[in-house]
Amino acid sequence: MTTEPRWFSQPYPPEGASAAEGIRNQLGRPELDLLTILVRESAQNSWDARLQQSSTPVDYRIDMWTVSPAHAGAWRGLLLAGAPNSAEDFPLRETLRGGSLRVLSVSDRGTRGLGGPTRADNAVGPDRDFVSFIRNIGEPRDTALGGGTYGFGKGIFYLLSRPGTVVVHSRCRTAEGGYETRLIGCTLWKSYVAAEPGGDRRYTGRHWWGDTSGEVVEPLVGAAAEVVAQRLGLKAFGPEETGTTVVVVDPKLDDLEPAEAAAYLGDTIVWHLWPKMISMDGAPPAMRFSVTCDGVGHAVPDPRETRPLNMFVAAYETMVGPNGSDLECLRPKRHLGRLGLVKRIMPPLEPTRASRMLDIEDLIHHVCLMRPAELVVAYHPGPKPPSASQGYAGVFRAEEAMDEVYAKAEPPTHDAWNPQSLQRPESTFVHTTFRRINDALEHLLSLGGIARPGASDVALGAASSLFSGLVGGAWGIGGATAYSKPGSIVTRPSKKNEAEDIADRSVLGRQTPTTPPDVPMGDRTAPPNDGHALRDDAAGAGPAAPRRRPRVQYVGDPYYDDRGDTSVLIQSFRLPMPGLQRVRIDLAVTLPGAGGRETDPPIGATMPVLIGWEDDAGKLYSSDAQVIEGGETLWRAVVRPAPDTMTEIGIKVEAVRTP
Repeated sequence: MTTEPRWFSQPYPPEGASAAEGIRNQLGRPELDLLTILVRESAQNSWDARLQQSSTPVDYRIDMWTVSPAHAGAWRGLLLAGAPNSAEDFPLRETLRGGSLRVLSVSDRGTRGLGGPTRADNAVGPDRDFVSFIRNIGEPRDTALGGGTYGFGKGIFYLLSRPGTVVVHSRCRTAEGGYETRLIGCTLWKSYVAAEPGGDRRYTGRHWWGDTSGEVVEPLVGAAAEVVAQRLGLKAFGPEETGTTVVVVDPKLDDLEPAEAAAYLGDTIVWHLWPKMISMDGAPPAMRFSVTCDGVGHAVPDPRETRPLNMFVAAYETMVGPNGSDLECLRPKRHLGRLGLVKRIMPPLEPTRASRMLDIEDLIHHVCLMRPAELVVAYHPGPKPPSASQGYAGVFRAEEAMDEVYAKAEPPTHDAWNPQSLQRPESTFVHTTFRRINDALEHLLSLGGIARPGASDVALGAASSLFSGLVGGAWGIGGATAYSKPGSIVTRPSKKNEAEDIADRSVLGRQTPTTPPDVPMGDRTAPPNDGHALRDDAAGAGPAAPRRRPRVQYVGDPYYDDRGDTSVLIQSFRLPMPGLQRVRIDLAVTLPGAGGRETDPPIGATMPVLIGWEDDAGKLYSSDAQVIEGGETLWRAVVRPAPDTMTEIGIKVEAVRTP
């Protein structure tokens, strides 16, 4: 072979060939951005290439970095050797002649690597990963129940690169049982005509960088590949490690700063690959993910701990458990797959760039569609719930015997099921899938027959967050006869019996008559009850000096939180007066428009329930009444709200008399 790798540009052969433009356009005009497609397609390739006999998770990582001065010379020197002279026909020239060079790599380990023959005319057996990725376009998948179909997804690497160039570094097993490292560069740009001594010649716009000593450009292999990879600063493989690293030269980051792009990639990974991140029955997750930018790690969130993806995890667990449902097509009769649904009271969604890319903005009312490979295909939106703070999530997984049908319904980016692209009866199966899902959602939202989706009024009263943008909650203490603004010494008297009857209430999203209009949001403190004093007879007889009664200082407004699979409502508070005090909960529900509060549920209805009192260290006390030492310590009342209602939380406090 030659001492250094060089470029080879593919001329049109007499029998014709595919132009680079046609290959680049095979992804169509997807709605997803390039970074999202990169995550979906590359992870799918990695999953399909997993080592079938290994129980070790596939390691998938994305790294971005600026090529260091120590390696920049090698990039420019090695990757310009033999390159076409025209920057218009081969823009990598201008990229390498510029200032700093940025690259993005997608790596997997615990996978097969790009093995098999390196020439397309020799790849007649089942092991042809190298030619499928490097040489050929549009080959059907050869992995049973794999995520890919015709391999068009690899085009995303070229589309993401401004000069359409990637460097592929792989390690695989050989037919003899050993290991081999391979390194090759590829450019996919556009066809062109070059003026040559023998006359003009047409080229396809496909270029390969490697060993050009033979009749076909080959990858560098073995020690030669490892030496050049080291000169480029690429991470070496372990002695018995297999896998692939695809380095995208000068990636398009959609106008994001590199660190912003890394954070977005981490969020995108969890939205599109969460089924591979969860462990079931104590087994490790199927894949592990990481993202770095210039050596700094960026979080890939845990779907079990990330709202609202934790709802989809719960729906997945429902789907695989006894409460999942089987979806059937009756004519022709066919089992379509399994469906799991969960419905929860939930706080408003704070959308991210990744969720907006999926048209998930304000509320979760979606079913995650997946094939048996358990890679997210799409989030199918269903009807919105009648309550603004109630959402639902579902997971549908196709039956293995139906995998080919759903695969045929997908576009090249694998992000939808399009029944109109199929012939009968296959189109019937996909149409029926959506009908069965919608039937299940209608049943989920029927609320026991009280209201159905699309009703003009709000079922059972809008849940609390429907009015969360209005006025803060009320504040006070049981038996209070005066109110003051936090930090103020001025009080405004009120009727004692009215205050005692109302007690303290912190209302989520609704003002009560006891709320003074000038109280700002934030900490809300109820002052002592005028005219009452506690006696301290420990020192003997005689009247005790007047003492201020205990009071509750509400900290912030109530908020939703997830505790395991349960959504709870939390009110933080302090007891600013010193001494032992006993707190009790006062719970009620309010139906918007009803003009009142209910403390006794109608027959068959539920009420909010106190789960317990949580101290600042996170320890939960489940007693109805809890004795607390007053001071600056923050406590939390943890309540399970009643579905489809507006929950009121109040806290009553009294001093604990000591002997």
